[in-house]
Amino acid sequence: MNRPSISVFFPAYNDAGTIPSMVLGAIITLRELTDDYEVIVVNDASKDHTGLLLAELEQQYECVRVVTHSRNRGYGGALRSGFSAATKNLIFYTDGDAQYDPAELKLLMQVFDRDDVDLVNGYKISRNDPFHRIFIGWLYQKFVRLVFGLKLRDPDCDFRLMRRSIFEKVHLSSDSGVICVEMMKKIEDNDFIISEVPVHHFHRAYGHSQFFNFLRLLRVARDLTRLWFRLVLKKEHMKSQTNVESAISSVQETT
Repeated sequence: MNRPSISVFFPAYNDAGTIPSMVLGAIITLRELTDDYEVIVVNDASKDHTGLLLAELEQQYECVRVVTHSRNRGYGGALRSGFSAATKNLIFYTDGDAQYDPAELKLLMQVFDRDDVDLVNGYKISRNDPFHRIFIGWLYQKFVRLVFGLKLRDPDCDFRLMRRSIFEKVHLSSDSGVICVEMMKKIEDNDFIISEVPVHHFHRAYGHSQFFNFLRLLRVARDLTRLWFRLVLKKEHMKSQTNVESAISSVQETT
C-alpha cells in the first residue's frame, strides 16, 4: 500500500494521566507511516482534567482534533463518535488508558502492506491485569465467540486498523461495551477479510476500568442478550443489507 491516509482515534474517559502520551505516541508513529493523518480524541464527558489537556494538545498540534460529549455516552457511544469523525481511508483506534502501545500500529500496517485485507485486529500476547480480570476476560471471550459464532481469536482486544469503507455496510448502534461484539459480528457476517497480529498488553497505571464491577457486568449480560436476539436469532443486520442491495438493484434497472 502506498502511504495511505490514516485516522487514529482514542475514546477517553478520565484518562488525564495517559491520554497525552497516547496522542504523542500516535503522532510520532504516524509520521513514519504517512504524510496524511489525523489524531482524534473522543472525550466522553470526563470528570478529571482530560479536557484541559486535550485543549492544549489541540492547540499545539494541527493534526489533533477533539470531539467532546456534553454527557457520558458510554464506550459504544464514544466509538461511534470516533468512527463518524474519522475522514481518512484507514481508521485505527485503541483505548486512551495506555494498556496498548500506539507504536504497534506499525505491526498492523505491515499486514496491510502484504495482504489485501479489510481489517487487522490485534490479539493480546498476554493480558497484564489482576487475576480476576484475566479470568473474567477469558470467560467473556470464550462466551461471545461461542454464542455469536465469532472466528476472531480475541474479540476483546480493542487494537484495530480497518478500512473506512467497511462502514458503508456496517452500521453500529450500541452505546455500551458490547459494541465490539456487534461490530465484529457484522464485519464477519459481511465477509470482510480479517487478519490478526499479536500485540502487547500493559498494566493499567492510571484510572480505573469501567467494565469490572458487578452492576456493569449485569448490564453487559443484558446488552449481550438483546444483541444476540438481533444479530443471531433475527439476523436483522443481514436482512437490512439485503433490502438495501435490492433497492439499489431496482434503481439501477429503472435507469
